[in-house]
Amino acid sequence: MVLEKQVFLFLNIVHNSMKQRINETFRNKGFQLSPEQFLVMDTLWDEGVLTQQQIADITMRDKNSIVKLIDGLENRKLVKRVSNPNDRRQNLIKVTPHSLKIRDEIEALAYEAVRGILQDIPQEDLNVIVNVFARMESNMDPSSDLEALAEKYPTKKNCNG
Repeated sequence: MVLEKQVFLFLNIVHNSMKQRINETFRNKGFQLSPEQFLVMDTLWDEGVLTQQQIADITMRDKNSIVKLIDGLENRKLVKRVSNPNDRRQNLIKVTPHSLKIRDEIEALAYEAVRGILQDIPQEDLNVIVNVFARMESNMDPSSDLEALAEKYPTKKNCNG
């Protein structure tokens, strides 16, 4: 198989399998939360109240997909939209008390699933993967800088512990 085709195929398979594993992990514990919704919640839990555009920028998603994700989270009573008092054209997204109650359990489930996916892969290999992904993203979008994004929005909890 041509290396480029293999990279494309393997990335697609791993991406889909990872989303499916995390979906199953949440669903098995009674949480109706997609991996994409988890990333939005994780961002809000870590960063606090944000605009939809800020969430889109941090998660590197387009604003339309963020609106749909927030709609789903709002339907599940995990977030609430409130008007920005400084700019009524903007919505601020706030986590609900309910989401704060289930935060630790959801985060633990997500990190447990990711640890299971990454088990037996040496730290050095994971560092290489992260660096390769960052370079791939830069090749696709030269203005994108995943390393700078990670520094600007570091995770407040370590996934390994």
